[in-house]
Amino acid sequence: MPQLNPSPWFVILIFSWVIFSAIIPPKILAHLFQNDPSSQSAKKSGAKSWGWPWH
Repeated sequence: MPQLNPSPWFVILIFSWVIFSAIIPPKILAHLFQNDPSSQSAKKSGAKSWGWPWH
């Protein structure tokens, strides 16, 4: 049964983990946002509270 021979699959596993753990994360972390996400959180909405009593 050639499926049980680990030699070609182990190399594929190691190369895929090297790609996923060493090459892809720096590319994702280098991504820059178009808009600053903290600028919208500084504004407070002018929503009024509910004035009716709860029954």
